[in-house]
Amino acid sequence: MSKFKKAYVIFSLVITAMIGCYALFMSSTTVHATEYSAEYGADNEDYGATENAPNASDEVVGGGGFTLSFDGEDGNFTATLRMLLVLTIITLSPSILIMLTSFTRCVIVLHFVRAAIGTNTAPPNQILIGLALFLTLFIMSPVLTQIKTEAIDPFDAGEITQDEAIDNAIAPVREFMYGQTQTKDLDLFCDIAGISYEVDDYDSVPFTIVVPAFILSELRTAFIIGFLIYVPFIVIDMVVASVLMSMGMMMLPPTTISLPFKILLFILVDGWNLVIGGLVKTFY
Repeated sequence: MSKFKKAYVIFSLVITAMIGCYALFMSSTTVHATEYSAEYGADNEDYGATENAPNASDEVVGGGGFTLSFDGEDGNFTATLRMLLVLTIITLSPSILIMLTSFTRCVIVLHFVRAAIGTNTAPPNQILIGLALFLTLFIMSPVLTQIKTEAIDPFDAGEITQDEAIDNAIAPVREFMYGQTQTKDLDLFCDIAGISYEVDDYDSVPFTIVVPAFILSELRTAFIIGFLIYVPFIVIDMVVASVLMSMGMMMLPPTTISLPFKILLFILVDGWNLVIGGLVKTFY
């Protein structure tokens, strides 16, 4: 898993460097085209001085030949800056996936299941993380569909501005997080930040407060589910240990005998169906 993370980071850095070089190349090309138009456009109309002249609404940021321009008065970024913005979101996508979705609860509960059974490497971490990832996609699919319908598609069609698209994209995520966040966790961070809010007006709470409150609630819920999963397997361990002690087999580890019984119990009750089904239903 560490090799995959290193490869992902290296790939992100390479893509970032390529996009940066492309942005610098496009900026230098724009500067040269502007100088060429200013030098030759006044004497010959065929050079298109009017078309190549800088727009009055364009904004120039910084020096050294790097320019950031806007498409028009609506303030939308150019294609180059949109690529940089998308690349930044892709780079931060692991943090967004872990902290703003159901991934945290899913992966913690699955690890509790493996620890309760006592199989240290079965299923392996790759299987648990992959299962948690696809469960997250299943749980978050209504939110992703709403973001695409209300934010991405209207923005691509030019019906809304960038600010409206960002607000429309954040709204479904906030609604999902509010549904899973406990009031006492939200009150805790609001008290720390010195912010008061009405119970029926969650939109007034800053997003920077909602995120840690949501994470805290997810951790609490995941550990509660993990405790409930542990209880039947602990009973089996206690029964096996008592039987071995009564038989005088104190040198034999109880886990060696209890492991097959725990696996058998998990199979007989269709444990994966119960655990995953119950885990997904906690979000609905």
